[in-house]
Formats: sequence, C-alpha cells, structure tokens
Amino acid sequence: MTDSRRVTHPAPPGASHADALTTRPRVVVVGAGIAGLTAATGLAERGIDVTVVEREPYLGGRVAGWNEPLRDGSEAAMNRGFHAFFRQYYNLRALLRRVDDDLSMLVPVEDYPLVDAQGRRDTFRGLPTVPPLNALVFALRSPTFRLRDLVRLNARAAAPLADVSVPATYDRLDHLNAEEFLRDINFPEAARHLAFEVFSRSFFAKPAELSAAELATMFHIYFLGSSEGLVFDVANANFDVALWSPLRAYLESLGVEFRTGAPVTAVDPAGRVTVETAGTTAEVAADAVVLAADVTGLKRIVAASPALGDTVWRASIERLGTAPPFVVHRLWLDRPVRNDRPAFLGTGGRPPLDNISVLGRYEHEAAEWCRRTGGSVLELHAYAAGGADEGLRERLLGRLHEIYPETASAAVVDERVLYRQDCPRFAPGDFASRPTITTPHANVVLAGDAIRIDLPVALMERAATTGWAAANAILAHFGVRGHELHTVPGEGRSAVLRRLAGQRRRLSA
Repeated sequence: MTDSRRVTHPAPPGASHADALTTRPRVVVVGAGIAGLTAATGLAERGIDVTVVEREPYLGGRVAGWNEPLRDGSEAAMNRGFHAFFRQYYNLRALLRRVDDDLSMLVPVEDYPLVDAQGRRDTFRGLPTVPPLNALVFALRSPTFRLRDLVRLNARAAAPLADVSVPATYDRLDHLNAEEFLRDINFPEAARHLAFEVFSRSFFAKPAELSAAELATMFHIYFLGSSEGLVFDVANANFDVALWSPLRAYLESLGVEFRTGAPVTAVDPAGRVTVETAGTTAEVAADAVVLAADVTGLKRIVAASPALGDTVWRASIERLGTAPPFVVHRLWLDRPVRNDRPAFLGTGGRPPLDNISVLGRYEHEAAEWCRRTGGSVLELHAYAAGGADEGLRERLLGRLHEIYPETASAAVVDERVLYRQDCPRFAPGDFASRPTITTPHANVVLAGDAIRIDLPVALMERAATTGWAAANAILAHFGVRGHELHTVPGEGRSAVLRRLAGQRRRLSA
C-alpha cells in the first residue's frame, strides 16, 4: 500500500460487535476459496457464528494446495498453478495480514519477461512507478513497439484507456471484444501478442473472447491507475502451507467451523442449507448465507433451490458462463535448468504454451526437492487450451524444449497434468447481466470473482473484495459495522489524458 492516491471505501456503520445483539446470528458460507474465506473472516471478526462448507477436502478454491506422492517415493506439493499477488491487491493482502502482518509468506518476483515466437523480449523490470510515464517507457523500450507506432495510434479510439471508471467503462466498451478494440486503436500487432495478451490470458481467454472493458480496466489497474506497478509477489510455499492452513487456524480461533468434503446441494432463503457428507444429506440452520461457490457450483445450487431468488435474478445466474479450459502441466525433471532462467516467463505466439514457471526459484517444497535430487520442477500453462487431446502434452513439451533447450535431454521423473474449466467468463456483453453481491433476499448474498462489483478490481482481488463486500452486506443486515475496502483510484491519474478522453466522448456523442 505505497500508493498515496489509493482510495479508501469506508466501513458501513453499525454496532462494533455481535455481542451487542440480542442473539448471535449464524451464517453459512458456501465455498472456501478466496471469496468465501474472506467473507468468513469479515463475519467472524465481528462476532458472527460462521460455518464454512466446502465441496473439496481442502481450502483455497482455485488457489488450493495439496500433496501428492511421486514415483520416486517422495511427497510433492501440488496446486493449480502459478498465481501472482500484485501490490494493488489491497483487499486480498488485508486478508493475508490476519495471519502475518509483514506478509512474509510472499516473496517478490522482480521481473517476468515475455518472449514471442521471434525471440523478442519485453520486461517489466525497472519501469517508473508514475503513470502514465510507466506505460510510455514500457512501450518505447519494447522491441515490438517503435516510436512510429506511437504516432500511428488512434488517440480518439484509445482514449478510454486513459479515462477508466467503473461501471462507466463497461457501458462504453463491454460490447466490443479486446481484439477489436486493439485493432481500432492501431495497436501494433506484435505488441498485441506480447504485451496485451498477458491481460487477456489472465482471464483464461483469447483476446477475441474477452470484453474490451475488462482489458481497459486491467490496463488501468496495473498501468494508468496505480503507481504500485506490475511487480508482484508469489507464495514462498505451497498455498496450503503458506496461506490457508494459517488462515484456517486463525478463523478456528474465532470459533469458525469448517466442513470440508461436503458439497452443498440446495439453499432455502428461510434458513436451511442442504449439505451432503459421506453419502448422507443433512440440513444446516442459518440466519444468513454467503454463496461463494464457483460458477458451475452456483448454477447447480440455484437450479436445485426453487425458492431462491426471483425470475430475473435466476436468469442472471443462468447466464453466467465459464472461460475456455486451461491446462497446468507440472514436471519433475532429473536435472536443473540454467541458473539465469527466470521464475516466470510469459510467452506470446507460441501456442499452446502461455508461460513457464521454475518453481524451485520461489516455492519451498519445490526448492527442497531440487536440492535433494539435483533436478528441477517446472510448470507449463496453456490458457484457453481447447480440447485436452493426446497431442497437447507433446506440443507443450516441444515448446519447453524450444525455449529452454537444456530440458530436451532431461528425464521426466514424474508429471501431473491438470485440465480444468471452472474460471468465470468475461465475454463481451456479459457485464450488464452479471449478478451483484445482493440478491432478492436480504439474508442471502453472493461472492466470488464472477460476481459484479462496481470497483476497479480483477482476478483474485475481485474475489477478496466481493468477499469483504458480502460480509459487509450481511453485517449491515444485522446492524453490525462492516470493514473498509481499498482500491486503486477510480479514474485515470493524468488530468491531461482524462480531458482528451472527455473531448473524444463529446465528439463521438
């Protein structure tokens, strides 16, 4: 939180603690991903009795961690892939500070280079922190963006990048896809592949399938709206060890009950949550419910809960979609990669590969395995991967050998391939019908990165922010004070660029 222009959103007022109430309410939180755990934290810290019910046997949702046995007899850490904890993730970091105020479980990745099919490299190292100078320096030193490209940019079409506000930006741009928008502003094709695809791939989508409004908002969060920059941190151990086991212990100290391996099948707004455990069905009584399930789980629960919501709201749930599938391919190799290989390398124009992570550079368990065996632990990502055909593994390995030739002669000690399709879709036109935190029932709220919140947040930070907001809505329902939120500024930081953008809108009106 080094940006002096970050915005504080005050906590909703109310009693300081649930002890001031006649009876202590009980809330069931459905889902133990980032959104659900954040909501549980916000509620439990105000004295609400909380039960967290999670379908999987572990916490963390799409940022979960677990152990798996390898063929060599050792236990190895496993998760669903690399996650970047950006410095702008104020509300997620506020959650993690509950267990470590210094955030020592996070370590910085000072750079993550990008390389395209021609071998051109971009880097985020050493950029100025002051917008818009950061974006200008990045463009001018990029091998894919030349000075004459700046002159050729369509300034009028590009103006929305400099004047992002939520939700107005969605009103203006959500009908376009990111590929159309970049083409309209004459953004160089090579730079599109290398720089902007990083943003679209963050949503597990190709540019043609991503809303231009989401792209513009991301550009605002990381470039023109914040001086925190594009430097990020990563967890120094597997997610269960670094993040969720400590947070679970903290929440249990506040009286939170966890039921894992227990899928929720239905919710009645009258206060009954139907849970399946070990083949049996039981009801958990609740005064309020936070639905923080993923898109598929949320749609399934709503479909099985006829008393939940009204026709319009149920239709908004049904319209939610998932992004294309993605693949995480983790490899344990019998020899190291070169010492100069970065912890994270993004790729452009090298399908199906989108990035390579060298886990031994930052994750404790992987580093320990590398020290013991002399090998290396790598991770290959394929976003928007399409079908999991037999040739996908070989194509991913071929790209790895092409980029890191020393791996071509390495033996694979073991490997895991995860194929998933459970990330929310952010396609053109989705925003207007996206469900919000509140529902037709004052005691039922939603949270998660698929849920609309009119603040400049994205990805894991959207999950955490909706979790705090869901807790605030429930707390307000019971008359208890909520929690303050923080975001990057809600508008572009450059007054000159904002004026130009305003002129462009007036001329287009």
